[in-house]
Amino acid sequence: MRRLTSLSLATLALIAPITIKAQPAPPAPTKPYLVEWVYRVQYGHQDEWWSLFRKYQIAALDREQQLGYVTSYTVYGPGLHTSEDSRWDYRVVITYRDQPSSTHEGEVLHQLFSDQRILRKEENRRWELTSNHYDLPIHVVDPHAE
Repeated sequence: MRRLTSLSLATLALIAPITIKAQPAPPAPTKPYLVEWVYRVQYGHQDEWWSLFRKYQIAALDREQQLGYVTSYTVYGPGLHTSEDSRWDYRVVITYRDQPSSTHEGEVLHQLFSDQRILRKEENRRWELTSNHYDLPIHVVDPHAE
């Protein structure tokens, strides 16, 4: 009887198809996407501009961070003043999880602020106070890379 069991298992092993499941490839690591927002505000309106920026843009960045779209952001102000052509008042460096994560600001603003009419009005005012602005995707440069 013992021989029969061994023979049966050996025969079964030869007859039964062997199935090896391929492991799914690990997801490709996401590459962080860095963007710098730079603003120059009309003289005498920095307080009003900053108040509006905090109300909408900082709130949106905080929510995007909670949702995992933004991994970090830093707001910079100048330490000294420069000539008018190179003057800036605020720089915001944002690290998004990846490039597609940078496209959610509109939907987040819509979720956070139910009165879209007031949002548009106050954001339009902030843009009226903005003398110059640009968004610049940036990347880290390894000074030791060949």
